Amino acid sequence: MGVNAHFDVLIIGGGINGAGIARDAAGRGLSVLLVEKNDLASATSSASSKLIHGGLRYLEQYEFRLVAEALSEREVLLNIAPHLVHPLLFVMPHVPALRPRWMIRAGLYLYDHLGRRTRLPASHGVDLRQSVYGAGLKPALTNGFVYADCRVDDARLVIANAMAAHELGAEVSTRTECLSAKRLGENWQATLRSADGETRTISARALINAAGPWVKQVLNERLHQPSQDNVKFVKGSHIVVPRQYEGDHAFILQNDDRRVVFMIPYEDRLTLIGTTDIALTGNLAEPAASVEEITYLCEAANRYLARPIAPHDVVWSYAGVRPLYDDGTANPSAITRDYTLRLDADSDNGPVLSVFGGKITTYRKLAEHALEKLRPWFRAMRSTWTAGTALPGGDLTAGFEKFTESELKNRYPWLPKTLRRALARRHGSSVHTILKSAQSVTDLGKCFGAELFAREVDYLIQHEWARTAEDILYRRTKTGLQLTAQQCEMLANYVAARVATSGMPVR
Repeated sequence: MGVNAHFDVLIIGGGINGAGIARDAAGRGLSVLLVEKNDLASATSSASSKLIHGGLRYLEQYEFRLVAEALSEREVLLNIAPHLVHPLLFVMPHVPALRPRWMIRAGLYLYDHLGRRTRLPASHGVDLRQSVYGAGLKPALTNGFVYADCRVDDARLVIANAMAAHELGAEVSTRTECLSAKRLGENWQATLRSADGETRTISARALINAAGPWVKQVLNERLHQPSQDNVKFVKGSHIVVPRQYEGDHAFILQNDDRRVVFMIPYEDRLTLIGTTDIALTGNLAEPAASVEEITYLCEAANRYLARPIAPHDVVWSYAGVRPLYDDGTANPSAITRDYTLRLDADSDNGPVLSVFGGKITTYRKLAEHALEKLRPWFRAMRSTWTAGTALPGGDLTAGFEKFTESELKNRYPWLPKTLRRALARRHGSSVHTILKSAQSVTDLGKCFGAELFAREVDYLIQHEWARTAEDILYRRTKTGLQLTAQQCEMLANYVAARVATSGMPVR
């Protein structure tokens, strides 16, 4: 079988690391092919706690380098993706029996100063009895601390990076699996299979293995590369319940096992609670929150909530598998969240770089470090650039609120506020491409419910690789939390028909 095309870099894995590397590499002048066996962000990268944060609890594990890098990246992501990344205040109610006040103050002082901070406020103490930050909490909780981090639409951040890579010339192939790859001289030759069963063979100078939980499997079974590095799979589960308190702030709750659990405002009328840290040995493809994990999260929240919650209050749950680098630590919560990049190559052979671990906050720096490791094979590769360039939809010079409540409101006065904000949060300035010449809501076509219209669905299919209703309901939007079963079925039929007429592959 002949080689169909040649690329500088073949990237396996369409999560946040693969998409971030693809964007960075394409912008440096490399020819890039990104393949993902399912949908973009279909695994770990859409099952996070939806936070861009330094990781306050990592200070107790002396992960100062990781925390400092993550804190600096908050500022970068706020600038390049202001529609997807938003400041969020966190309240930590103080429980003296768990951690003394001096320890929390010292940790927050480090948190304020380890990384560059220009847009987020410094931490401070608060009297919960005299503050809105005490809303929904037990009266016995009288004091606390407030600090700033950010929230993120994790799956849409992946999509934005893939779109940027595509705009820069990268080929992005979803529903495409790398069956095998082997070195042939200074290049790699890989066999790929699309969802419709067609195969093609490509060659690449370098291969990047960003397969997330499957990184070791790809390295050993698809690339036939022995490795001493191992992955520990840690499952993190989350639950979503009806809104538990008033206010736009989040809570970070200390638990008896010295872990912390977040309570975060979610999709306007809900509260997201997570996460757990459970060693996983079962199926990586379809992780689910167990009864024990759901009970654990409810009990952790109930230590603080004035109105207790129970498992029957959970309206949705999800779980993700964190592919953490095995550093020999037995406690899943103590395993490093830092990333490890392993390069296997010599001067005569095509290199393969494998990504172990990492967190969504530091994906951009990970991409920079990955490409620097490959520089010996691409001497003409341009220098770093991603920190100063907005992601698609992120060129909001006046900020998100002014863009939404001034520019969009004036340009589309017929657009209801809830729909205007939903579109702005998902697409930023790219919303103009969706609305085009629309003069009324009627021009947006069929409404499937929850501010989701046919015009946007068509855009998601044409520009964002959406191929099924699930791609849209739970990754490109979160409307699946609001639509009825009948509405979801109506959307599924519509998507299937649109994809079929376009000739796009479906799986």
